[in-house]
Amino acid sequence: MPIPSRNGQWSIEKASRWAKATPWLIGCNYLPRTAINQLECFQADTFDPDTIEQELSWAAGLGFNSLRVFLHDLLWQVEGREHLARLERFLGIAAGYGIGVMFVLFDSCWHPFPHYGLQPLGEPGVHNPGWVQSPSVAVLREPARFDALESYVTGIVSHFRDDPRVQVWDIWNEPGNYNINSYAPRDLGPEKMQVVLGPMEKAFAWARSARPSQPLTSGIWTGDWSSYDAMNPLTRAQAELSDVISFHCYNPADGMRGCINALRPFGRPLLCTEYMARGTGSRFETILPLLKEQNVGAYNWGFVAGKSQTCYGWDSWQNPCPSEPLLWFHDILRPDGQPYSQQEVACIRKLTGRE
Repeated sequence: MPIPSRNGQWSIEKASRWAKATPWLIGCNYLPRTAINQLECFQADTFDPDTIEQELSWAAGLGFNSLRVFLHDLLWQVEGREHLARLERFLGIAAGYGIGVMFVLFDSCWHPFPHYGLQPLGEPGVHNPGWVQSPSVAVLREPARFDALESYVTGIVSHFRDDPRVQVWDIWNEPGNYNINSYAPRDLGPEKMQVVLGPMEKAFAWARSARPSQPLTSGIWTGDWSSYDAMNPLTRAQAELSDVISFHCYNPADGMRGCINALRPFGRPLLCTEYMARGTGSRFETILPLLKEQNVGAYNWGFVAGKSQTCYGWDSWQNPCPSEPLLWFHDILRPDGQPYSQQEVACIRKLTGRE
C-alpha cells in the first residue's frame, strides 16, 4: 500500500531496522496509584518516587519492558527545565528494572480545562474522573497559544533524543476525541477532528526538528481503517506522519485481528498502545497471545488500581458504581500488589518468560 511520506517520516527500511533491534514491547499505560492524572504524577509537590519504585518492581515481575507514560504541557510551562529532573528520575527508576518508556506529549481525552496545582479528588465510583487534556480546549481554539507550545515539544524531545531509556515518542493521544460520554458539552464537538489536525501536524514537525533517534507515532483510534483511501483526514495524517504505526483496540480477538490485518499493508512495525477492557471482551488471555504471535507491541490500559479509578467502566460516568465492581474494567493489581486475577497474571508471565 503506497502511502505518502511527509515531514521527515522514517523510511519503511529504517522503521524495520528499528523493529529488528527492539524486543517485543509489552507493558501498560502507567499512572501510579497515588496520582489522579498526568499533572499529579509529575508535579513537584505530588511526585511519588517511592510508590513508583514499588510499582515498577511489580511491573518487572510480570516481565513488562515498556511503559506508556503521559506528560502535560503545563508541567513544562510552569516548571521549565526543573520538570526534566523528575523525568530523569522516573526514567532512572524504570531503567533500574529493565523497563523503557514511551512518552505521550499531547492528549485530547477527558477534562478540557486542566490547571496546574492542586488536582481534584474525583467523584467516587467514576472511571478516570481526574484525567485532563493537553493542551486545553482553550489553547486549541487559539492557534497563537498553541504555537507557543513549540518550546515544550522541542525542549522535552531534544533533551532525551538520544536516550535509550526512551523507546518511542507518542505525539498525540486520540486526537480529535471530543469525549461524547463525559465532557462533550464543554468540548469542541465533532469539529474537534478538524481543529486538532493542524496542531497535530505542527507537533510532529516540532518533534522532528529536535532530531530524535526514537520513532514518532500517534495511535490510530477512530474511523474506517480498511484502506488508506477510506481513512478520514486526521487518521490519514497519523499514518503519513508516524514512523511506526500505533493503534487502539478494545475489541475481542476477532476485532483485534481485523485491526492488525488492516494496518499490516502499511509495511511498518505495529504497536497496540491501548487494549484490555474486560467488559468489552478484550482480555489478556485472548488478546495478548495474538499480539505476541503477530509481533505487535502491547500496552494495556492501567496497572495498579488507585486514584484514577479505572477498574470502573466507561459507563460509570452515567451510572457511578457504589462499590468495587465484580468485573474490573481495567487494571491488573490491587494497591497492595496482589493481582485482581491470578489467571491473568499467569498468562502475562508465561508470555514474557517470567513463569
